[in-house]
Amino acid sequence: MSEAVRREAAASGAAPGQVPADEPSHTVSQTASAQTASPGTVPRGTASPGITRSGAGRPDIAGAARTVVKIGSSSLTTPGGAIADARIAELAAALAGRVRAGRQVLLVSSGAIAAGLAPLGLRRRPRDLATQQAAASVGQGLLIARYAAAFARHGIGTGQVLLTADDLMRRGHYRNAQRTLDRLLDLGVVPVINENDTVATDEIRFGDNDRLAALVAHVTRASALILLSDVDGLYDGDPRRGGARRIEVVRGPADLEGVRAGRGGQGVGTGGMSTKLESAAIATAAGIPAVVTAASAAAEALAGEPVGTYFAPTGQRPRTRLLWLAHAAVARGSLRLDQGAVAAVIGRRASLLPAGIIGVDGAFDAGDPVDLLAENGTVVARGLVNYDAREIPGLMGRSTRWLASKLGQEYEREVIHRDDLVIL
Repeated sequence: MSEAVRREAAASGAAPGQVPADEPSHTVSQTASAQTASPGTVPRGTASPGITRSGAGRPDIAGAARTVVKIGSSSLTTPGGAIADARIAELAAALAGRVRAGRQVLLVSSGAIAAGLAPLGLRRRPRDLATQQAAASVGQGLLIARYAAAFARHGIGTGQVLLTADDLMRRGHYRNAQRTLDRLLDLGVVPVINENDTVATDEIRFGDNDRLAALVAHVTRASALILLSDVDGLYDGDPRRGGARRIEVVRGPADLEGVRAGRGGQGVGTGGMSTKLESAAIATAAGIPAVVTAASAAAEALAGEPVGTYFAPTGQRPRTRLLWLAHAAVARGSLRLDQGAVAAVIGRRASLLPAGIIGVDGAFDAGDPVDLLAENGTVVARGLVNYDAREIPGLMGRSTRWLASKLGQEYEREVIHRDDLVIL
């Protein structure tokens, strides 16, 4: 299991599984099954019958006034890597039905780089950032044109919104994105959102659109998140090998104990089941239910039918700044803490004082996000620092009272206030 999922599980007191770096995309295995339900219906694909439960569907999904739907490149492309118009048409029809029912839908769609490969004569997804950005530049216009045509057949307009992680890191950008998305929805338009691959750098990338979708769900105060894949849910084994059983419901991190999820995407995609688990963890920790299912089951998932894997909310919607710190902010440096400071910050949720700092790394300014490290180098928290990096060595190990008496009252303040700090 990925670092983000381990962090969510740790916050809930559970002990999640481990993700091997070489696990194939979308592959999941379970070393100790936590599911005991009897076999039910046969899911899509070649795997054995899925784990089912009785009940009247998922009313929180079916009744969601605003839903974020994410689809990846692998679900939009042909085996040869080209964009499949039939799949876009099928998805548009499913989302149009939701809009006609008086609900609002936001679509987070990958595929820009994939759409640009053929026009550039590229056989496979490029590895270097510059060529990826060139392919995205060519492909994004082609992709949005296909979506516009597909939704127009249902009398629905679309609006293109391209975001970088930086847009959710800076409050002014964040608020502008929020207002734009809200206004598009008010006008009856379906926003089609993608990471702005053309300008994003390695330092300000989401990395995959699964995490972007979860953050968009929070930004827009959505009531549900649907993650569409080329696999119809989370399995307790590799569904491509047979004998695997679909896990229908995940009620919390404890249900993921022993589950190991594949990390890298195949072909034109960058995500895997691991990134979907990360996305679901972000959403459910913010009180938003999530579903991971096959792209061909989009309509059923939106209707609340028991397809795929349902992730129940585990928390309440946090303040936007804390969600940003935990999942969108890029640390500009780090502070190493002694054991007492770690205990105060983690155990008592106290502010970080200069006395507990034993090391500083990076070139950051006051107001930047920084990671807080235990003595062994483990990241334990992240926060907004009140001092520049060059100031902190002279403050380390000193009490705020001593600093105020020697340097002035402006130094009688925390290095990081507890309201600007999130536990990881």
